[in-house]
Amino acid sequence: MVGYVTLKIIRAIATLWLVVTFVFVILRLSGDPAIVLLPMDLPTSIADVYRQRWGTDLPLWEQYIRYMSSLLQGDFGVSFFDHRPAIDLVIERLPKTLQLGLVAYGGATVLALTLGVIAALYRDTLIDRLVMILAVFGYSMPNFFLGLLLIIFFSLQLRWLPPSGSGTLAHMVMPAVALGLAVSAQIARFTRSSILEVLGQSYIRTARAKGASWWRRIRWHALPNAAIPLVTVLGFNFGLMIAGTIVIETVFAWPGMGHLFYQAVGVSDFAVVQTVLLLIAASVILVNLFVDLLYAALDPRVRLRGGDV
Repeated sequence: MVGYVTLKIIRAIATLWLVVTFVFVILRLSGDPAIVLLPMDLPTSIADVYRQRWGTDLPLWEQYIRYMSSLLQGDFGVSFFDHRPAIDLVIERLPKTLQLGLVAYGGATVLALTLGVIAALYRDTLIDRLVMILAVFGYSMPNFFLGLLLIIFFSLQLRWLPPSGSGTLAHMVMPAVALGLAVSAQIARFTRSSILEVLGQSYIRTARAKGASWWRRIRWHALPNAAIPLVTVLGFNFGLMIAGTIVIETVFAWPGMGHLFYQAVGVSDFAVVQTVLLLIAASVILVNLFVDLLYAALDPRVRLRGGDV
């Protein structure tokens, strides 16, 4: 077990390093922030002073070494636009992102698991077909487009919900629905498949032959065994949902990390963009690391196969 955990941690660290390096290089190749942030009629000599202050006048390899050294010391850089530590700007927005993400994920998971189990128990019936149609619709619909449709219908037409901002539960309804629908659809389809696979196993038939009730077969035999593969998809979708808040927060002007990221990209604010992407990547990697460890704890065969999940 120790070797398995060590291998997973090494892979997580290597993945995070690759993400940080990739983001750093792509941002530097995207253009000069001085051109975006400074007035076009500003003398070149003054622009060069800002480039020197920001460190963007240095060769790429030297910028990378400086950035990684600062990062290892907990310094995420200073915002070119706000002149404040990038980590402070991100931390200010983090609670709103977590609030939206957790509400959307919690609601999506409960709904998806319920519909997935119902669809499996009523296989090839009208209920099953309706659930799968809804799942395909939810998985196929881009969340930003769904968000726009929700705004047009519930805000502009019916005037039931506010179109943007935060502060009340009403502000959270549409962003949470738009963010959670695709995740809910994927989990529902996977839940249905897992339950159907378990229901066809010999131990379910044995439990039925012994006279176990329908609820007992589902509660004590089907659900625990179907939960093992579900752990993976639940963890993976949690990471995707945190990343997906970037688009949804922009559509609904939700004051979280995603909205901050969108604004920072518009002004080439390298430090803020890097910090947001670093935190998102770290959250996705940590969630998947936790899922791998939990999967191994639930199924010892994973450890015996050398850690391949």
